[in-house]
Amino acid sequence: MKAFMDKEFLLGTNTARHLYHDYAASMPLVDYHCHIPPCEIYENRRFDNLAEVWLGGRKPDGSYFGDHYKWRLMRSNGVSEDYVTGSKPAFERFMKFAETLEMAIGNPMVHWCNLELRQFFGYEKPLTPATARECWDFCNEKLRTDPELTVRGIIKKANVAMIGTTDDPIDSLEWHEKIAADPSITVKVCPSFRPDRAINIHKEGFAEYIAALAKSVGRDSLDSVEEVCAALTERLEFFKKLGCRASDHGLDYIPFRPCVMERADAAYQKALKGEALTLEEAEEYQTAVLLHLGREYYRLNIAMQLHYSCARNVNRRMFREMGPDTGFDMIAQNTCGASIAALLSALEETGECPKTILYSLNPADNEQLDALLGCFQSSELPGKLQHGSAWWFNDTKSGMEAQMISLANLGLLGNFVGMLTDSRSFLSYARHDYFRRILCNLIGNWVENGEYPNDEKALKRIVEGICYKNAARYFDLEV
Repeated sequence: MKAFMDKEFLLGTNTARHLYHDYAASMPLVDYHCHIPPCEIYENRRFDNLAEVWLGGRKPDGSYFGDHYKWRLMRSNGVSEDYVTGSKPAFERFMKFAETLEMAIGNPMVHWCNLELRQFFGYEKPLTPATARECWDFCNEKLRTDPELTVRGIIKKANVAMIGTTDDPIDSLEWHEKIAADPSITVKVCPSFRPDRAINIHKEGFAEYIAALAKSVGRDSLDSVEEVCAALTERLEFFKKLGCRASDHGLDYIPFRPCVMERADAAYQKALKGEALTLEEAEEYQTAVLLHLGREYYRLNIAMQLHYSCARNVNRRMFREMGPDTGFDMIAQNTCGASIAALLSALEETGECPKTILYSLNPADNEQLDALLGCFQSSELPGKLQHGSAWWFNDTKSGMEAQMISLANLGLLGNFVGMLTDSRSFLSYARHDYFRRILCNLIGNWVENGEYPNDEKALKRIVEGICYKNAARYFDLEV
């Protein structure tokens, strides 16, 4: 019987172990999409205890911040919300999580948490209710005193080369400006442009958001779709000056319904008045704005990330009580491959298709996305079109394997830009190690099964590329 999560964890062959230890493990990380707050990097936050860094909770303004993967598991174990996100004593909350983790056999959270404890704290025992108190005391002492366990210390310890935060177009980016001006911060912290609220014309709060967007560019109002697009461009150019390398769109599905601008304007005016829109009207406006942004991304060399097929906030009572991003989302079924292709094709018609990374939360879309990629690749850049890493509910061992196998079957796995955390926790960098082990095991199996040559030079290039170099090239970092 193998020991639990030993140094050869997930590495089932000699080739896998060689690829991981000799090539993958030491590569820097490009965490090109996450949700960590840049203010905590600048302020070099030090966390008080494991409950604070792992579970988070309610902030003074009434909103919630933390790891909703863990929150969902605790709720599934019947844990009261007072312990999940509430005000129960910190150790009691941590103990409730340890009790939950014990029941999570087969869930990647078991691996993620124990990798984090080992990588950042040097705590080697499995976290269980029996070890919870020892683990709590051991790790909290390090959190209080170890210089490597401030936020910047964690980033350095994880060998992170670049962090792509997620930022609204109206954000002042003051923390990014402060980070850029601080020579002691060596990691690249790049804002990512997330214009969802300007695109989701059919959702509550649209008119109020447009007013805020107008204010961010020094205007009293934005009176047409053309003016909305101009405001978004102005903000995007500001983001670019502060190092923006990617946009990010979190849409229910990707629409494509082109129209003359007069029709998009008519829908826009209705929305500003609070009038209900038809599906066609909403999609016409959305398409006009997405096409404009796609062209601007191309002009500014900013990658376009499209995330879709998530049904958000499906528990309406809890959404009213807690707000978004608190663990009440699920996989949706939105078959929109044809509209994605039409959007990319329209941009390609004028030679303005940007670098694009596509993510569907529905793993049934893997093969469709991988077939689509090959229709829009370009000599501008190897792997210009990417199938993003297994996302959210899919970043499990089997989900990562399925995404990479599909990409290998239908495209070029060797050009894949690899893993991201998509996380709100600084300790989540350990997920890159999890991914690298899975990657090396997958490739190692192919080699030892005689499905790929045992070509040292090629294997080194592929592994180092997927772990770091492809993303560094894609996001214009120095390699």
